[in-house]
Amino acid sequence: MDVASDEAVKSWASLLLTSHGAPDLVINNAGIINRNASLWEIEAREFGEVVDTNLKGVANVIRHFAPAMVREKRGVIVNFSSGWGRSADAEGAPYCATKWAVEGLTQSLAQELPTGMAAVALNPGIIHTAMLESCFGGSASSYPSPEEWAKLAVPFLLRLGAKDNGKPQTVPVRGAND
Repeated sequence: MDVASDEAVKSWASLLLTSHGAPDLVINNAGIINRNASLWEIEAREFGEVVDTNLKGVANVIRHFAPAMVREKRGVIVNFSSGWGRSADAEGAPYCATKWAVEGLTQSLAQELPTGMAAVALNPGIIHTAMLESCFGGSASSYPSPEEWAKLAVPFLLRLGAKDNGKPQTVPVRGAND
């Protein structure tokens, strides 16, 4: 599903909310990256695609799931940011800008939610994906695969709760809590 399409997200959310009710956990994880290039070399269309997926997509998911969660005054919304949502790097300005925006959007959302709920901006850490390969080349293979990452991340995500509202989080690296 294209999260950049508000109508597509609305239909998907309606189907899920009707069949399963308000979720306890929303993981807002869609993201794309621009090609490696200086900001002035990125065409408006490409910049817009990154914004539409990484920022508008997050807002679309929130817009269509949060009302049901707010009615029940429970649940956690996890918006995936990035290490580049808290720092920056050359040739990734559109991506970095959207991830910084996700951090701010999440902080604002956290202030709007009722007691008992949480909004968390999550830096997932560095994961070996095709997107990472586009930035890191062959050295991307030295990072955990999505499957390896999930073994650490899922228990961490399931422990998030109202106590974490508005607190930026980072998935712990292996051995950090051993």
